[in-house]
Amino acid sequence: MDIKDNKSIANYSGGILDKWISLQVRLMKDATGLPNVAFTRPYAYSGIVAYESIAPGITDEKWLTIHWNGLTGLPKADEWRRYSWPLSLNAAMAEVNRKFFPTAAPADSAAIDSLESALQATFIESPEVIQRSTAFGASLADAVFTWAETDNYTHASDPYTAPVGPGLWQPTPPAFANASTPFWGNLRPVVAGSIDNTQPGPPPFPYSEEPSSAFFKMVLQVYNASQTLTTDQTNQALYWRDLPGVSSPGHWLNILHEVLQQTNARLGQSALAYALTGACINDAGISCWQTKYKYNQVRPITYIRDVMGYSTWVGVFATPAHPEYSSAHAVISAATADAFTRIFGNIGTFTDHTYDYEGFPSRTYSSFKAIGIDAGNSRLYAGIHYQPSIDAGLIQGTKVAHNIFELISADPSKQDH
Repeated sequence: MDIKDNKSIANYSGGILDKWISLQVRLMKDATGLPNVAFTRPYAYSGIVAYESIAPGITDEKWLTIHWNGLTGLPKADEWRRYSWPLSLNAAMAEVNRKFFPTAAPADSAAIDSLESALQATFIESPEVIQRSTAFGASLADAVFTWAETDNYTHASDPYTAPVGPGLWQPTPPAFANASTPFWGNLRPVVAGSIDNTQPGPPPFPYSEEPSSAFFKMVLQVYNASQTLTTDQTNQALYWRDLPGVSSPGHWLNILHEVLQQTNARLGQSALAYALTGACINDAGISCWQTKYKYNQVRPITYIRDVMGYSTWVGVFATPAHPEYSSAHAVISAATADAFTRIFGNIGTFTDHTYDYEGFPSRTYSSFKAIGIDAGNSRLYAGIHYQPSIDAGLIQGTKVAHNIFELISADPSKQDH
């Protein structure tokens, strides 16, 4: 009899979602032609898809109802019919990854199909339940993706003329590329109110070329650090370069993959963590880009070469093609690290193995906050950010996460799913 008899979400492990996260990391790693910040979108929207695909099966009154910014008209489950919520999630994750990676290599596209089929085969359900569950998941993914397409990302790289003047950003060597995604700050956040009151204000030091000025000394710190880098500092810079690799958002998504495994998270908490960390990294990126293109601060390489006179100076790797203040790595890493802390609490020592496949030494941390600080400070050693921009970014990102968690109605770390 096909009446409602759904198992509690608490009865399911997070393994099915963990496999999809692992595949999405692969899809991000293999994707080409996208700016780094753009990878926040598949992370965020896929997390929302995962969470909403199982939400109708959650009966615990402590569970969160999250109001996504402008998302309405999601498909409804028939409350009197049986669904297999893991099957709904499986179909939803397959569909959303097809949508976000339409130009994936044939092997990656085939991996999406293969994983969906393999996971579906592990559940013993009637044909009616399978059809109903998978149809719900796929339709939900389609609805979320349609909403995602209206977040204004298609205008992020509209024509832009950078302002010109002393202390202002200009294209940097070696590529001297035009400004990247100058209108990313105009994207719609996924949580309304998440970026309110998060702007850090102007850079702390007025532009000056005088050696006695605070601005000159701030740049000199970057130059001096580049001349005395230790092996660990160089490794730190390269580790958080995130290219070649899975991008900065992809790096954090892989950290989520590792944390879910370390904590043996159940399906509900896994989906919640995916959604909330994704929201934090996405909306933090928007807040940061508003700052970058408001102040258009000059990058260290320009000042060190043109003002200090070290005409051949280079950092550990090439400077990204957007203004210096605030540091994007600091903003998005602080926001995401804060979300991890709120969701998982203190899990003790954590070792990040994201770039083992590249031969980088793994990095071990005492807390999630320490990961965010490590990511932010890596940019000083790389030679692409000033320390005050990193410090401001860490505060900015933490404010974004604080806003998001203030806007939801319960403490996710207390969820027992």
